[in-house]
Amino acid sequence: MKILVTGGAGYIGSVVSEYLLEEGHEVAVVDNLSTGHAEAVDPRIRFHKIDLLDRAAVVKVFDSGVDAVCHFAAFSQVGESVADPLKYWHNNVSGALSLLSGMKYAGVRHFLFSSTAAVYGEPESTPITEESRLAPVNAYGNTKLSIERLLADCRKGWGLNSLSLRYFNAAGASDIHGEDHRPETHLIPLVLDAAYGRRGELAVFGNDYPTSDGTCVRDYIHVKDLATAHLLGIDKLVEGYSGVLNLGNGRGFSVLEVISAASRVTGKEVPFRIGARRDGDPAVLVASSEKAEDILGWKREYPGIEEIIEDADSWRKRFPGGYSS
Repeated sequence: MKILVTGGAGYIGSVVSEYLLEEGHEVAVVDNLSTGHAEAVDPRIRFHKIDLLDRAAVVKVFDSGVDAVCHFAAFSQVGESVADPLKYWHNNVSGALSLLSGMKYAGVRHFLFSSTAAVYGEPESTPITEESRLAPVNAYGNTKLSIERLLADCRKGWGLNSLSLRYFNAAGASDIHGEDHRPETHLIPLVLDAAYGRRGELAVFGNDYPTSDGTCVRDYIHVKDLATAHLLGIDKLVEGYSGVLNLGNGRGFSVLEVISAASRVTGKEVPFRIGARRDGDPAVLVASSEKAEDILGWKREYPGIEEIIEDADSWRKRFPGGYSS
């Protein structure tokens, strides 16, 4: 199949593109490189450095033939979305509208959407299922939920098949693609940087939560397992399936458990200090992925926190300065 990957120069998009190539698909990438890296795009991929808000350029991309779209392109910093909601609504929602308009023009009907656990907000119970209450608490989550609803309308309006995959915390790396965010806000790369002295001591936000060690518990899913789910998701789209699915590990790890695991992997102590809680941080966020397992036939191959950290650590050793190394 000819598959267009938006945001394919970013973290998850680059790993999914890698897996698509390995499966024999023809891949094209659209990315404006505002947060992605040109070095993350495989030379075998047809790369279009354009912004999704440029509708004319988007339409032109479809002229070369596209069978399905995997949409990753979005701003995703929660704190920034709270401070500047207009930036997020303009980029995320308007970009999706432009992309979907191009798809409708070209007659492309298969759409795989990178959604987020942020659509659930602060859950009433865990594990979180697809039927849990949808109540985002930030602009980022609101934009993703609005796109999910837009996709449902497009299915009714012109027969679009769409699958929204609600990720929890993507982590780890493949052999050639990993996390290189500027600035970095994800826990595992921050922990590794602290272990190797690339930054000062790590701030742990609160140790008085109702968890086993008092720190927040989160669901970390290996990015390679996410990529496998996307391959299976494309097959389901072609079969005519539309819907939403959670993608998570199925169990959670506390902040202190992640720090301890990183110490074992690296053989180094991770300097950290306990700070105040952050507003809006739930104690526990853990997914149920039973529906994805049932519908996609998906199975996690890398559920252990140490193997997730080992892969992240191996990539960062190969690329200590990120893709600019």
